[in-house]
Amino acid sequence: MSGKTLSYDFRINALKALRDCLKKNEDEILEALSKDLGKSSFEGYATELGIVYEEINYLTKHLRKLMKPTRTKTPITQFKASSYIIHEPLGNTLIMSPWNYPLQLTVVPLAGAIAGGNTAIIKPSRYSQNVSRVMKRLIEETFPAEYIALFEGGHETNTELLALRWDLIFFTGSPNVGRIVHRAAGENLTPCILELGGKSPVIIDGTVDMALTARRLAWGKFLNAGQTCVAPDYVLVKKGYAEKLIEALKKEIETMFSSDPLSSPDFPKIINEKHFERVKGLIAGSTVAMGGKADESSLRIAPTILFPVKETDPVMNEEIFGPVLPVLEYESLDDAISFIRKREKPLAFYIFSKSRSDINKALSSLSFGGGCVNDTVVHLTAPGLPFGGIGNSGMGCYHGKRSFEAFTHDKAIMDKALWLDLKVRYAPFKGKLKLLKMLMR
Repeated sequence: MSGKTLSYDFRINALKALRDCLKKNEDEILEALSKDLGKSSFEGYATELGIVYEEINYLTKHLRKLMKPTRTKTPITQFKASSYIIHEPLGNTLIMSPWNYPLQLTVVPLAGAIAGGNTAIIKPSRYSQNVSRVMKRLIEETFPAEYIALFEGGHETNTELLALRWDLIFFTGSPNVGRIVHRAAGENLTPCILELGGKSPVIIDGTVDMALTARRLAWGKFLNAGQTCVAPDYVLVKKGYAEKLIEALKKEIETMFSSDPLSSPDFPKIINEKHFERVKGLIAGSTVAMGGKADESSLRIAPTILFPVKETDPVMNEEIFGPVLPVLEYESLDDAISFIRKREKPLAFYIFSKSRSDINKALSSLSFGGGCVNDTVVHLTAPGLPFGGIGNSGMGCYHGKRSFEAFTHDKAIMDKALWLDLKVRYAPFKGKLKLLKMLMR
């Protein structure tokens, strides 16, 4: 309400302050990520800090242009006038973030809120308590509380915050909790951006280099121990190629994490005991082709491949969110597409193929948030690509330019001249229809 957040100088300085405070505390942030999720410093930087820096750098570089009014065409019937769009802040925003990428999925939306000229309240997950604690200290040291503040806590804190009136709620989490957030927002007609999840499928045909396919698939699946919203959730492989894929996956997994992944310093852990037991239960319901071992003391579950898998197996009836990869076979591409379309629209979809016609058919036949051809997960790294879901996997998008757009309202303006006034629009209308049709044909 004071207008302090509106100027370019205020926003750019806030973005730089955010980046600087992260830079100065990198070691502490990486240590907190290791404590909460067992992430190595490399993975912590690559999937959290690095992505945050790229987002802040993009917004910093392009902020002045993003803030400028956008000129649009004006119909001749409104001569003489100019039309333009003012990108105004939405106002007071609430950012609710999850535990699986606790820094990235908090600070990337926050950068969008800052660039858009808003104030923000942040509510991180209570499960990633070490990262939340560090973020709270950094936010309090960097920004005044009336501008940006962070609240820790659990269900009660969430309930209190959702009962308040906001100008935008930005939520990242599960579809089930997303529904609760959406219902609460509806009480005040508050707009929402919901970044949810789901079972993201992979189609692999018989035309690909199976070793390279397995390497890219294993990387995307076992990143953060599978606790990634866009992780490959299950694989549909062309019938006759399942054994070849599984053998290639075994080799790649051993290369990445050794023959004893549970002791690998590069393999993260499950966030807590509750999720550890849940994932173990999913493994127990299917046939294990590789892995399946778990260490309760470290909350680690080894990379696990399940094959054969039936549609009715427990692992096929919820988002896995762990290092478990079910493999199913398909007869034809139409069968694979039909299998996916019978389910909720996923956040991500991946296809490995050399057949451009099959790739195009799959991409045009399936509805999903985003994805890759011949790779997994990396579409998130391109600032020009929107990141968001559709249907059960979410609504709205962000990253790059769209982060700014997510936290702003496009205010439409037509600016008319006073020295000319076309009288055709005023009554009486007799004899004017022919002229009107010429102008508005």
